[in-house]
Amino acid sequence: MSAADLTNLLGRAEQLLSRLEVLLPHPLQEPEWSASIAWRYRKRGGAWGGAVLDPIRHVSRISYADLKEVDTQKERFARNLAQFVAGRPANHVLLTGARGTGKSSLVKAGLDAHAPDGLRLIEVDKADMVDLPDLIERVAARPERFIVFCDDLSFEDGEPGYKALKSILDGTVSAAGDNVLIISTSNRRHLLPEYHSDNKTYKHTDDGELHPGEVVEEKISLSERFGLWISFYPFSQSEYLAIVSQWLSHFGLSADAIEAARPEALVWALERGSRSGRVAYQFARDLVGRQGAKA
Repeated sequence: MSAADLTNLLGRAEQLLSRLEVLLPHPLQEPEWSASIAWRYRKRGGAWGGAVLDPIRHVSRISYADLKEVDTQKERFARNLAQFVAGRPANHVLLTGARGTGKSSLVKAGLDAHAPDGLRLIEVDKADMVDLPDLIERVAARPERFIVFCDDLSFEDGEPGYKALKSILDGTVSAAGDNVLIISTSNRRHLLPEYHSDNKTYKHTDDGELHPGEVVEEKISLSERFGLWISFYPFSQSEYLAIVSQWLSHFGLSADAIEAARPEALVWALERGSRSGRVAYQFARDLVGRQGAKA
C-alpha cells in the first residue's frame, strides 16, 4: 500500500469514527447552575443521543397564597417541603386526584417559596425515568436542594421507567441522595392501570379475610413507596366560585364586577363539564381579556 493510499484510508477511518461518536451515548454534562432555578431533563438525538439539563428561562410563578380551597393539602405539602429544604428528614410526595385542582401548581408554589433558600427543580418526563440514577448522581455533590418532578405520571404494564423509579424510591442500594426529593402528580392513585380482572387475584382466607393477589400487590407497591400521599378532590360550586373570585381579584376587578361575573362563571363551568381550579383560572383570563384589561 502506497503512502497516499494509507493517508486516504486513515482519513476515511477518522470520518467514520466521527460519525459513530455522534451516535454513542454521552454522560450528562454539568449545566450552568446559575442560569435558572428550574431545569428540564432532555435527551438529544433519540435514545442514543446525549442527555442535557436545559434551564427553564421563564419559570411559571405562583405562590401558596394564590391557591384556594386546598388548605389541608397545602399545609401538608408545605410542611414536608420546608423540612426537606432545612435538611431535616422528609418524604417523597405523590399528589393524586381530580384534574385541574392544583397539584402541579402546588409544586410551583413550593419552588417559588423556597428558591431563595437554595431549592431547585428538575422536571423529568416519564420516558426518561430510566435515567434517574445518573441524574441523581450528577446533583449529589451540589449544595442546593433538588426537587425531581414528574408531572402527570402514570405507567402502562411493562414500561422500563416503572422499575427505575421504584428502585430509587426504596428497594436497592442505589437511592435518592439527601439533597433530592421526588415529587410526582398523577390522576391514578396507584400509577398503573387497574382492570376488572385484577379482582380475580384476591384471595379469601378461612376466617373470611380478603387479601390482594400478586397483581394488585405489584400495582400498589410503587405508590406506597412515596412516603407522603396528598389527595385532591373535585370542587363544590361554592369552592369553584371562591377560586373564580380570587383570580378575578388577582387581575384587578372590583368586588361588584366579581359578583356580577358569578352567573357567567357557572355557565363557563357547565360548558366545560368541570368546576376545577384550572377552569376557574381560564374563565378569569377570558373575562378579563374580553374587558380589555391586561394580565
